[in-house]
Amino acid sequence: MILIFAIIFGSTLALMFDIYLPPQFIPYAAMMILASLDSLFGAYTASLNGKYNFAIFITGFFGNALISALLIFFGKKVGLDLYLAASLVFVMRIFQNFAISRRYFLKRFMKNNDNEKIFEKIE
Repeated sequence: MILIFAIIFGSTLALMFDIYLPPQFIPYAAMMILASLDSLFGAYTASLNGKYNFAIFITGFFGNALISALLIFFGKKVGLDLYLAASLVFVMRIFQNFAISRRYFLKRFMKNNDNEKIFEKIE
C-alpha cells in the first residue's frame, strides 16, 4: 500500500512542477526511473514472500542506478545504445515482479473464497 501511495505521490509532484531536462540527460533520467521502479517492485515482492531485507533493497537500489548510468555513459563513448539493453532488463524484471505479486494475491483471494478447483489450476 505504501508503494502505491509513493508512486501516486511522486507522479503528482512530477506533474505539478515544470521540470526541464536537457536532451542529453533524458536517457539517464529514464534509466534512473526504471532502476528505482525495479527496486521498489522487487522489494514489494520480497515483502509479500516474507524475505524483505533493507540492506539488500538499498544496495540494489543504488547499484542498479549506478550500473545503468555507467552503461549509458560508456555506451555513448563507444557509440552504442546500451541503455536499450538496460531498459529491456529493468522492464522485464518489473513485469516479472508484477506477475509474482499478482499470483500471490490471486491465490490468497481464491483461498478466501473457497474456489478449490480454480485454485488448483493456478498452482
